[in-house]
Amino acid sequence: MARNLSRLLHPQSIVVIGGGEWCRQVIVQAVAQGYVGPIWRVHPDPAPVEGIAAHATIAELPVVPDAAFIGVNRHLTVRAVGELARRGVGGAVCFASGFSEAVAEDAQSADLQADLVQAAGDMPILGPNCYGFINALDGALLWPDQHGCARVETGVAILTQSSNIAINLTMQLRSLPLAYVVTCGNMAQTSQAEIATALLEDRRITAIGLHIEGFGDVAAWHALALKAQAKGVPLIALKVGASEQARQATVSHTASLAGSEAGAAALLRRFGIARVHDLPCFLEALKLLHVSGPLQSNALSCISCSGGEASLAADTAADLNLVFPPLQDSQKSDLEMALGPMVALSNPLDYHTYVWGDVEQMTAAWLPMAAAHIGLVMLIIDYPHTDASAWEAATQAAIAVRAEAGRPVAVVATLPELMPLDVSARLLAAGVTPICGLREAMVVSEAAANMTPLQDVAPLVPGAVLPPRLLYEAEAKDLLRAHGVPVPKGVVVPSTADFGLAAGITAPLVLKGLGLAHKSEAGAVRLNLTHDSLACVAGGIVAESFLVEEMVEDGVAELLVGVTRDAAHGFVLTLGAGGVMTELWQDTVSLLLPVTEADVQAAIKELKTYPLLAGYRGRPAADITAITAAIMGLQACVIAHQSTMNEAEINPLICTKDRAVAGDALIMMAAGPPQKET
Repeated sequence: MARNLSRLLHPQSIVVIGGGEWCRQVIVQAVAQGYVGPIWRVHPDPAPVEGIAAHATIAELPVVPDAAFIGVNRHLTVRAVGELARRGVGGAVCFASGFSEAVAEDAQSADLQADLVQAAGDMPILGPNCYGFINALDGALLWPDQHGCARVETGVAILTQSSNIAINLTMQLRSLPLAYVVTCGNMAQTSQAEIATALLEDRRITAIGLHIEGFGDVAAWHALALKAQAKGVPLIALKVGASEQARQATVSHTASLAGSEAGAAALLRRFGIARVHDLPCFLEALKLLHVSGPLQSNALSCISCSGGEASLAADTAADLNLVFPPLQDSQKSDLEMALGPMVALSNPLDYHTYVWGDVEQMTAAWLPMAAAHIGLVMLIIDYPHTDASAWEAATQAAIAVRAEAGRPVAVVATLPELMPLDVSARLLAAGVTPICGLREAMVVSEAAANMTPLQDVAPLVPGAVLPPRLLYEAEAKDLLRAHGVPVPKGVVVPSTADFGLAAGITAPLVLKGLGLAHKSEAGAVRLNLTHDSLACVAGGIVAESFLVEEMVEDGVAELLVGVTRDAAHGFVLTLGAGGVMTELWQDTVSLLLPVTEADVQAAIKELKTYPLLAGYRGRPAADITAITAAIMGLQACVIAHQSTMNEAEINPLICTKDRAVAGDALIMMAAGPPQKET
């Protein structure tokens, strides 16, 4: 159910329920922010606080307020929410803690949170265990502490579960215009995705930043992403939890590689939500998106007056999906005219200081770097905190380049403290992004330049699954073959006395002991055998039965292709370098099912092993079409059995110049008791 949050987030009147310093601060902060609507109080003591007398009960309020801040204990909070809902209040902030976040200390906390949600009914609530929100566009807020927000006409919205992080973010000194800061707390009723979706109704919001601890309802996030795309509002995420310490036991290589972090990354990618990994980059990314929106290209021009800075910029971007394109002939000729023969022309560009201090000449020297194929022009300028008067020309030139070229321009201070607030405010007003920190500049450029298009098709959402069992390899391959995945010709041999059953299999042969998840580690895989050697070799393998297959000899490369059921995100498809070194190489890309052939082929090109597939140094190239078809077959198998599928893996997928064959297969699914292979 989509709740109407407009009265809560844009209140024309508010009520503060409770006493003490927290509740007093709600009134103080509202007045300081310029809130002009009526403010009421509810408290047994009628003595005025900040000049406002209290009503003894909610029932005594003269009118129905739009929004309420509830600053009483958790039990009284539940009672107050019920009374407010019955009166038709537009929404409430539940400040109290001691609900589901305290279940380890108090087993009744979860029940109390359920009671809170029931009491609220259709009335939206934020929290519990949250600070509330700041609406700096309208000067409306329910916030029980100091903050650093100022009134703005347009700006970004930030949502986080953590009230402490929210306070810290409001204190940023980076000239980022904060339109909304919303703390979500426990999200007992109203989710982060639902709040962000409601904020998209405000046309003054330029970008939304999401500090995410967990996703919850995947469908709600998909709806948010679709609406954000339709309205042209970019989303950026700081998703925590990448360093998960305890994972559930897994059987496949895929599951050990994927985990919930891969699912989260795949979900963000699927929804076109850019991602960063720390708070400074989170703020700088929002700033870049506020000014320029998503970048059209990952191609950068970098300009500085120092060879050291130019080298540092190139090195800083080396591990990111960014490029510094070589200068085009037209750029070189224009640069030669502006800088003369003494400057080596390249990108990144060290223009020395020949034109320093002359706005017209600096503009002429920088303009050629703002070519149409460049996603962002990056000007490295560090302003001294002693006397920066000589740097005024650089500021004016940066603004002139933005105005004349019409391309995204950023002024980057290599050290965050060397970007003065007054300068950054001037740059921002002129459409130039001031970025604090060179590493931050590169990271946020990558994020803004690689925001993947959103797919209309929602990811598959797995339901509950019965305890899975491991399918024997032959059984797994039969299942995959039925969905179009090529597998080697083979036969199951019950014992060493029955290798005559393999007479129809063409040598060279592969012999495998069955019933093991990781046969290679157990020494249960032998290659390049003849029929005569099967029985002798099998004597050294501890197994109940054996699989004899034709050996695929002409492999160009080996891939891992697997799907894991991730209850929080969906079915995660992982592609990577395959074989026995899979975990060592850690060369993977993860996507959420369903995927298209184009998705698969784009992901394959992201792998470090892709040059092998493409034909490295004259070696034969693999058949990418055949690889794609095999992966789509695995997807078809998973979708057909999604109610029971837990894990499905092909490792290796042996890629040749004209086919892709499942060399080994592992499937975990709820399919009844184990059956002995025949």
